[in-house]
Amino acid sequence: MDDFLESLYVTLKAVLLLILSTVRNLFPTGWLPRKDVRGQVVLVTGAGSGLGRLMAYEFGKLGSRIVLWDINEYGNQQTLKELESRGVDELSLVRKKKVIQFVFLISGKKLLQCPDELMIKTVAVNTNALFFTTKNFLPGMLEANRGHIVTIASMAGKCGVAGLVDYCASKHGAVGFNDSLASELYALKKDVKTTVVCPIYINTGMFDGAETKWPTLLPIMEPEYVVECIMEAVLTDRAFLAIPKFSYIFIALAGLLPTEVINLYGEHFGITHSMDHFKGRQAQKA
Repeated sequence: MDDFLESLYVTLKAVLLLILSTVRNLFPTGWLPRKDVRGQVVLVTGAGSGLGRLMAYEFGKLGSRIVLWDINEYGNQQTLKELESRGVDELSLVRKKKVIQFVFLISGKKLLQCPDELMIKTVAVNTNALFFTTKNFLPGMLEANRGHIVTIASMAGKCGVAGLVDYCASKHGAVGFNDSLASELYALKKDVKTTVVCPIYINTGMFDGAETKWPTLLPIMEPEYVVECIMEAVLTDRAFLAIPKFSYIFIALAGLLPTEVINLYGEHFGITHSMDHFKGRQAQKA
């Protein structure tokens, strides 16, 4: 009887949490209360361009103390100068309260055309770096019993796409990293949050040439919109964010439908051939 009552309690609690989560996700951006990050230290990797730079700007507006990381020294300096011009003057501190991991690499080549060294580098940047960065700063978060680790993965971490074998594998690794880390933190009963973000193609130059057949449902998204969604997720402690919202339907169906049906819909929506005309960021070719 005790086992039955416990199972009933857990089931009812799960249903309640499911309802609350669904209702929460239906609220428009800005309706939910946001936590105060004024004075909090935020480490942004990949801050020299794209989403990382925009996220640094947004946290700077909120009065956070920003730490900028990027292998692109010139781009990082440009972000630094812009933040300084906006009055953000504390840009390098030891203990990080938030880690936002934006660095990623894409080859855009099919498996047999992708050089081995590029595949290895893709996994090293998109997946392995998450382990080492997090291991550096997680101990301080655990000691303080506060913090937030944000992993920018991709919808490529939830499905497979032709021309993105190495990238999809690395982003599946990023999603798995976040999910397992979240499970460890839950088991430790520590108040360190995690958020994993899974967007589709973003118009930052990295995916130049990529296209979908139904841009209304699966658009090439503008980075400003993506950053707005990420900020909302982080500031309201959402554990998972898929962008656009249509992606949630795909994620739900992907676990239920047979491969043949997934392939049929992939062809229909243009996902299967979305990388056929990929060019990538032109500066990378120089």
